[in-house]
Amino acid sequence: MSFASLRSARQSKESRSFVKPSPEITEQSPTSPDTTQSSSENRSTSLQTPLAPAVVDLQGLHAALPDFLDVRQSNERGRGIYSQSTHKPGTVLLAVKPHAAVLSTPYLDSYCSFCCGPTPSAGLKRCTRCKTVWYCDHKCQSDDWPSHKNECSALQKWASMAPSQDVSIPSDVIRCLGRIIWTQCEKGPSDHWSKEINMMQSHRSTLPPSVFQSHTHIAHSLVKYLDVSSPMELEPYGIHNSADLVDVISRVTTNAFTLTSFSLTPIGIAVSPTVALANHSCEPNAVVVFPRSASNPQAQEPLMNVVAIKPIKPGDEILTAYIDVTLPREQRQKALKDTYNFTCECTLCAKTSSADPRATIWCPKSCGGTCPVPTEEDPLTRCVKCKAAVSSTDAVLDAVRIGQQALDKAASIQYIDPAKAKQLTTNMIPILTASKLTPSCHPLLAITRLHQEFLVASLSASLSQELLDDTIRTAGKYSAGLSVILPPGHPVRGVALAELGKLLAVDEPSPSVGMPANGQRFPPSGSARLKLAYETLVHARDELVVGFGGKNGGGMVGREVREAIVRFETELGVWKSGIKNVLEDANGVSTKK
Repeated sequence: MSFASLRSARQSKESRSFVKPSPEITEQSPTSPDTTQSSSENRSTSLQTPLAPAVVDLQGLHAALPDFLDVRQSNERGRGIYSQSTHKPGTVLLAVKPHAAVLSTPYLDSYCSFCCGPTPSAGLKRCTRCKTVWYCDHKCQSDDWPSHKNECSALQKWASMAPSQDVSIPSDVIRCLGRIIWTQCEKGPSDHWSKEINMMQSHRSTLPPSVFQSHTHIAHSLVKYLDVSSPMELEPYGIHNSADLVDVISRVTTNAFTLTSFSLTPIGIAVSPTVALANHSCEPNAVVVFPRSASNPQAQEPLMNVVAIKPIKPGDEILTAYIDVTLPREQRQKALKDTYNFTCECTLCAKTSSADPRATIWCPKSCGGTCPVPTEEDPLTRCVKCKAAVSSTDAVLDAVRIGQQALDKAASIQYIDPAKAKQLTTNMIPILTASKLTPSCHPLLAITRLHQEFLVASLSASLSQELLDDTIRTAGKYSAGLSVILPPGHPVRGVALAELGKLLAVDEPSPSVGMPANGQRFPPSGSARLKLAYETLVHARDELVVGFGGKNGGGMVGREVREAIVRFETELGVWKSGIKNVLEDANGVSTKK
């Protein structure tokens, strides 16, 4: 019996569907001690409070937390992770393998579904049963079998019932929920693994109406994926009523992290109850990364690292960012409210005095200062330096609005129709630049990043001097925009610099001869370009060692940059030695004469 027919059959008894929004979903029902503790957790703000948070007795859970970190609770912010000692930027505060990690559908055939590593030189091996997931080798496949065995048959049945190839694989959220539910069923509710999952916060009691539709869709898809036809069949999974089902969904959607490659490409989702204990700030002192630096990647990866990017003192709370902090305040607040159901009051969100570089335009008088981007509510804006007023506010507002629409459209079709997406970014960047948006301003910064990806992809197909230089200029603008927003050592800054350095190091197809009259050109050509490439890579290495952890050597991307630096130094050494020998030979010939 389907959920729809079950609901219809029981209407006279006023029963509720497991997936229909109802008062039961928005009320807090009696819960176990673990869930009660979870409901008091508030992943909210980073403002300091006058009362010292009390240390929480974890009762043997979250054993991955090192001794110098503890969990404390305050009435204002709920639970959070605090440091007992001093840590400098680049310190790995926590390294833990997530309870669940799944790849997004586009990456299933290019990354291993167990260790989440990229395709090895020998290629990936596909599961011969479900023909959906891929592995590095037989070892990864064998190690993943306890988690994949239920998933394998579920994927086969889902594909057999799919109306089209486009929906023949369930979303990463559904597959992640499936792995968690099956593992909990196998381990039992008293296992520490299950208790840690159940301790994660659920927003069931405060879910806004805006998420009812998405949660309903997830619930329908989940019961289909689990292959159950009535609510009673969910009881073996510990789901006894609609509240339990919403709790399971909300815990994952609220606490899931973006699973990234070693170079920060989003490739899936990961759930770690321990890392999820960290609260949010739009100006975090730590970041969550996947450096890919384990000594035995197939056994230990994917390994989530929480790395300090700012100095941390004893008693400081460890704060990470749940969302993209390059967004302006209004968009950050909306993203946090929609997904995590709180209003951020961190130090960055509380700032109102100066222009936020995420939403600034250049001074109309070109004094070098900036002006806040005008809004519908406050169209009058002036330069913070010379106080000159911006007269073309309507044009700026229109440009920002159209730019956001173009960004949304390009991002949605970048894999379906990359040529059209590239055309959108190509057309939009000059419009936003003409409207005097600064490189760090949204949506120009995000569009610049997307445009850079399209240009880099074009290089492999047709490398020309013009295309290479355009790609380098775009990468330079993106890196410059990030440097205004993100602190030194942030991994996003480090990766952007590494990409710029690698582009500068590409051999020029047609090097330019001579210099402009003013002696300035970006990118430079010849030896000046190689010198800049070397300096950029060294700078990138310094930032990567912080952002991905000093003991990790900056992660895999840091090791790649270090190898490039060593090659540069070797080549430069050979070049200098050759020049020296030529000069000595020339001097010897001159002396003989």
